[in-house]
Amino acid sequence: MTSTQDETTDIVVVGAGFAGIYMVHKAHELGLNVIGVERGGGVGGTWYWNRYPGLRCDVESLDYSYSFNEEIQQEWVWTEKFPKQPDILAYLEFVAKKLDINKDFRFDTEVTGATWNESTQRWLVDTTAGSIDTKYVVWGTGMLSIPKIPNIPGMDSFEGELLNPATWPQEPVSFAGKKVAVLGTGSTGIQVIPIVAETAEHLYVLQRTPSFSLPAHNASLAPERVADVKSHYAQYRAEARTQMLGCVTETLGQPFAVMGEELARAELQRNYDYGSPMRFASAVVDTVADEAANNFTASFAREKIRERINDPAIAEKLMPDHFITTRRLCIDTNYYETYNRDNVTLVDLRDEELLALTPKGFRTAAGEYEVDMFILATGFDGVTGAISRIDVRGKDGVSLSAKWKEAPASYMGLSVAGFPNTFVVTGPGCPAPLSNVVLSIEIHIEWISRMIEKLEREGVKTFEPSQAAEDSWTNHVNEVSDSTLMRFATSWYVGANVEGKARVNLVYMGGVAPYEAELTEVADDNYRGFELTR
Repeated sequence: MTSTQDETTDIVVVGAGFAGIYMVHKAHELGLNVIGVERGGGVGGTWYWNRYPGLRCDVESLDYSYSFNEEIQQEWVWTEKFPKQPDILAYLEFVAKKLDINKDFRFDTEVTGATWNESTQRWLVDTTAGSIDTKYVVWGTGMLSIPKIPNIPGMDSFEGELLNPATWPQEPVSFAGKKVAVLGTGSTGIQVIPIVAETAEHLYVLQRTPSFSLPAHNASLAPERVADVKSHYAQYRAEARTQMLGCVTETLGQPFAVMGEELARAELQRNYDYGSPMRFASAVVDTVADEAANNFTASFAREKIRERINDPAIAEKLMPDHFITTRRLCIDTNYYETYNRDNVTLVDLRDEELLALTPKGFRTAAGEYEVDMFILATGFDGVTGAISRIDVRGKDGVSLSAKWKEAPASYMGLSVAGFPNTFVVTGPGCPAPLSNVVLSIEIHIEWISRMIEKLEREGVKTFEPSQAAEDSWTNHVNEVSDSTLMRFATSWYVGANVEGKARVNLVYMGGVAPYEAELTEVADDNYRGFELTR
């Protein structure tokens, strides 16, 4: 549904992914008028746009789903351990229909700007279908929704197919009989590379930074397993909510110094055999904080990589050299085995720099390569990228993108000083990027809804966090981060993958359960740190 007429509402929700769907539903429960705006043609968020072959979530399906509605979680049936993109999209479409929220969204409509009106104490949200006057804006634009497109000389001259996984065509793409290049070996590249190799005449993998990846051991979910979880889903969800990563990991919860090498190796092997980045990262509980623990875990992972690759020289080129878990820990199906194929060539860009795309392929410092298709698996402008591309103007006309260019910051990962009556779901300074993000979203939406209910009940006209509160939380985020090995990170977790982006830790490293406890404490203390006006 679209509209060319200006409208007035209580809440504008931007985005129709997990956050947008739940927020619109909560607005219904609050008895408030709501308009959702989504640039895609339907619900799904990142799962609407990302459709590349091999795409799966790296959180198990029984965790990567809403917990707030018992009927939904009992009725929906997941069929695989790790859900594939079509299944996640179908699930979100099912939920949207069940909750009857599609009627509230303006699909195929893009938000182009949002301006705070000091005289009316309201927002004017500009879209491609008209403007909306609203009291509240909730940004549910996603952490990984804006692809990072590299500026490679000659891109416009390439005569073949140039594809980006984040905007993959909805119609099938054939690799059969083609020479294909994939740039990037992060989570996306690791998923798409084995699929391409199966039918391509030849595949060139252009590696910039090696990643740690574990075998997913994906399989169909046994009906007995699904029935068991559903029989005590509330208890299962409650346990997940007490975990650092927001999902059940069955960790012993012991640091490396207490475990010792023998037990640590046994736990790493047990979780490696299970196949889950969340469980593996939790096997030795201080992997991300203690250098000795990290080195032991990383050595184990490197050993496993070597076992999967026939050529020792290629294995060494694929060996990561960063602290494990300070970049995304990936899972795969036959990723490393792909390099054992005769039709696959690894092009290590640390040895031969990528110089340009050419009409017929690409050129490196070592020579020319001819390809028919070039796939840019080059990642995302994480956490702040989507909102920063919208012209959001707060008090005194201050630009949010300009503020975040200096240093992305928020109060509690939820709200930004100088931008009244706005919430940013999974914003900078929350644990969502290193968690089961669906639970992190639920925590945010439920907290936001509780606050809005209070504001409406008490006749509060505006709220915003004080600059002092935002600074205090940002300092806390940095202090916690600096106590871990994330202080050495060179990944999107700290904005290091985007040229010109401020290098700050975007992730609260304290974990999901402690973070939710801090959120609850703020709410119970009459929303400490927020300035309310009536």
